[in-house]
Amino acid sequence: MKPHVRGVASSATLEINEISNALRASGKTVYKLGLGQSPFPVPERVVRSLKAHAGEKDYLAVRGLPELRQAVADYHNRQSDLDYKRDDILIAPGSKELLYILQLVFDGVILLPSPSWVTYAPQAHLFGNRVVWIETRAESNWKLSPDDLEAACRAHDGPKLLLLNYPCNPTGYSYDADELHDLAAVMRRHRLTVLSDEIYGELHHHGEHVCLATAYPEGAIVSAGLSKWCGAGGWRLGTFAFAPGLRDLLDAMAVVASETFTATSAPIQYAAVTAYERGDEIDRYVMDSRRVLRALATPIVSRLAEAGAILNMPDGAFYLFPTLEQHRDSFGSAGVLTSTDLCTRLLEETGVATLPGYAFGRPAAELSLRIAYVDFDGATALSAASRLEDLDDSFVYAYCADVATAVERMAQWVESIRGR
Repeated sequence: MKPHVRGVASSATLEINEISNALRASGKTVYKLGLGQSPFPVPERVVRSLKAHAGEKDYLAVRGLPELRQAVADYHNRQSDLDYKRDDILIAPGSKELLYILQLVFDGVILLPSPSWVTYAPQAHLFGNRVVWIETRAESNWKLSPDDLEAACRAHDGPKLLLLNYPCNPTGYSYDADELHDLAAVMRRHRLTVLSDEIYGELHHHGEHVCLATAYPEGAIVSAGLSKWCGAGGWRLGTFAFAPGLRDLLDAMAVVASETFTATSAPIQYAAVTAYERGDEIDRYVMDSRRVLRALATPIVSRLAEAGAILNMPDGAFYLFPTLEQHRDSFGSAGVLTSTDLCTRLLEETGVATLPGYAFGRPAAELSLRIAYVDFDGATALSAASRLEDLDDSFVYAYCADVATAVERMAQWVESIRGR
């Protein structure tokens, strides 16, 4: 076995999903707040398109179906007033595959805010790439600051690739236009290449996502796909939109793609054209998805804060990243010394599956965890939301009851530890 593969564990998100499923199969009650999979169904119009193209069997172009690449370019241009062309777009079976190939071809240091998505650092390790973690803070909603980015850039010579994800997995927080402008000034000064992972952009709870390419057009690669906003994680389709000056990276990635996955599934690509062309039906689907997630976040953030966790309302996606570090003495007395202890005990004693902050690049001893509040019937919730003008707490308890119950169990458990 090659040295770089040794010590790389299975994806924490996929592993917790398998553990949760096994516990459920054994008859135990488990609330699955571990895997970040969209609870919503694929829009029916996109499903119909997939059925219509099920007979497509030919290998497509390595870089992607031309019609889809154009549809993705047009989508970004509509959403953010950009000027992408078809040749700026690369399609693959999932954005994770694109991220993997990018890390393979990029020669330089990988900059990662802490916390970051569980896969970025392990992919870097597989290639022997050097990872530099940049500290963020709970009191600043775990956001990367320009000063900390500046310090990291000054401390490390040579080419650097920053992986920036927002709305963020694991925190749910995002950046506004002013914050991106300030970060872009540092990026420009140090000529950073930035992978702007905007897979959750459409799930900004208020529809106010700002694309990094509007602030830093010369150095951004914008990552997106169907898995989150379109509920199609299992379809495996991801997209990269490259700045014109990064064409060498695109070309190199296409060469690797030609020798690895060859091409993305033809029926999926044809159906994705329909998804990216949007229309009233899909626009309403996205709007109602945001409304449901926003409504659900409100009472669960309130309840966890009441129990003593430090967190604020998320800006988007379906994640929370609370910390209980301020209660370390109480938890230490109860034998909870690390984030892994925290999540293990939660699962054993409440049936709630979460992920430890350690999996996202936080210190092992920090009492932080990620919650993916997705354990509900998204189809039923969307149908109800489409008929209701206001989504209040009664909607949450009626249509997202398992999440509400799970959070209540967590809150009571935290309160019991604090009261010991």
